[in-house]
Amino acid sequence: PDIAEELKKLQVDVITSGNHIWDKKEVYEYLGVEKRLLRPANYPQGAPGTGNGIYECPSGVKVGVVNLIGRVFMDSLDCPFRTGMELVRKIKETTPIVIVDFHAETTSEKMALGWHLDGVASAVIGTHTHVQTSDERVLSGGTAFITDAGMTGPIDSVIGMRKEVILERFLTHLPVKFDVATKGVELQGVFVAIDTASGRATSSAPGAPSTPDSFAFSTYDLVPGGPAFTARGERRGRSARRTRWRSRRSSGGWKSPG
Repeated sequence: PDIAEELKKLQVDVITSGNHIWDKKEVYEYLGVEKRLLRPANYPQGAPGTGNGIYECPSGVKVGVVNLIGRVFMDSLDCPFRTGMELVRKIKETTPIVIVDFHAETTSEKMALGWHLDGVASAVIGTHTHVQTSDERVLSGGTAFITDAGMTGPIDSVIGMRKEVILERFLTHLPVKFDVATKGVELQGVFVAIDTASGRATSSAPGAPSTPDSFAFSTYDLVPGGPAFTARGERRGRSARRTRWRSRRSSGGWKSPG
């Protein structure tokens, strides 16, 4: 709860999570009252909290967010494919813009969900591995996709943990305490422009301004375990008819595309 409250003060509007959501028991009660913190929607009925929500931006644009978790090399939970399709379709009765965070281990499961929701969700953003992939694109049906958004945390590390500790574990196979590294902090994430009328992601050559009726958002995967999503309704540009979809990296925060 303390970390979530700190992120909210940093203007993070919605926080999604993954397999580490239950690590601290204090979060159980917090999930019941804080609707901006999501847990994976495909946990069985009776799990605290919710896995989806609809949030309104200052501009009045409503954005649906769905949080899912994979099953390959992870816990055997409810089907993310069926759960995701059901929730996305339900949210689209209220708004055409739906973002899906898929916290999964394998690239194949993430890609499969991207194709499964292509033309239905606005974007499918993979998280969990802490390593940003370079396969960002808009699928044929208009759904933005990337296998993994990366992480926000220290890159002078092993996926966020002190490299010396991880090396000791690999070399000795003895139990060690995982400590978060502190050097070389980098923000990684995804920038997507979405048409607010159709809910489809759009793209153009780098540097082209967004259309007036587009929606921009960012997602971040935060060390040590959970991704976070921040949405801001934006009106950018006046003449261009296409918008942008690409991942960005920065050691000093987000930079203006272009």
